[in-house]
Amino acid sequence: MKKQINYYENHPKFYVAVDCIIMGFIDGELNLLLLKRNFEPSMGYWSLMGGFVQNEESVDDAAKRVLLDLTGLNDIYMEQVGTFGEVDRDPGERVISVAYYALINIKESDKKLVESHNASWVNINSLPPLIFDHSEMIEQALRLIRMKITTAPICFELLPKLFTLTQLQKLYEAIYNEVIDKRNFRKRIAEMKYIEKTDKIDKTTSKRGAALYKFNHKAYLKDQKFKL
Repeated sequence: MKKQINYYENHPKFYVAVDCIIMGFIDGELNLLLLKRNFEPSMGYWSLMGGFVQNEESVDDAAKRVLLDLTGLNDIYMEQVGTFGEVDRDPGERVISVAYYALINIKESDKKLVESHNASWVNINSLPPLIFDHSEMIEQALRLIRMKITTAPICFELLPKLFTLTQLQKLYEAIYNEVIDKRNFRKRIAEMKYIEKTDKIDKTTSKRGAALYKFNHKAYLKDQKFKL
């Protein structure tokens, strides 16, 4: 009887990993969650949080696991950035990595858990040198986010449930890395019926205080249906 040929056995096998570009919004600035590696290769250098895909999980599930392990959060908004597979990208082994960006409200994350991983929030405008191709992953993620926020309300993932218009404007400025005209911005926001003014006031920045707003997901879905 002729031996059946195993198509797969004559092909090389690689490690598959995920790297997570975790973003948060602190004091009007966009920040990344980075960790200082305590293992080789590149021990002592800063990197994104990542890990290898395990036998019984999908690539998406691996990314969700990494995010949960680091932040203590489930149901984080995340999207795939792309696949990075240069032959020599990882000096340890041949590793193909699938990168994801995730947007979180920092106050909801587990601070002690973050610290236990030797991780820190770092301003995106003053990042330290990063290992491998992690800087390229971040740049690509930012390009995707800047395109995405023109069509979807993903920026609200970075804000508390109640926010001021100043906070919202600073967030957009941080993402685009440019100053936005206040009058034009507020005129545009006024046209978005799903950004609702509440009866609450934030008095942390002045005695008079500023009105607090909220994102109404149902109103957003209704607005999108109407446009279609």
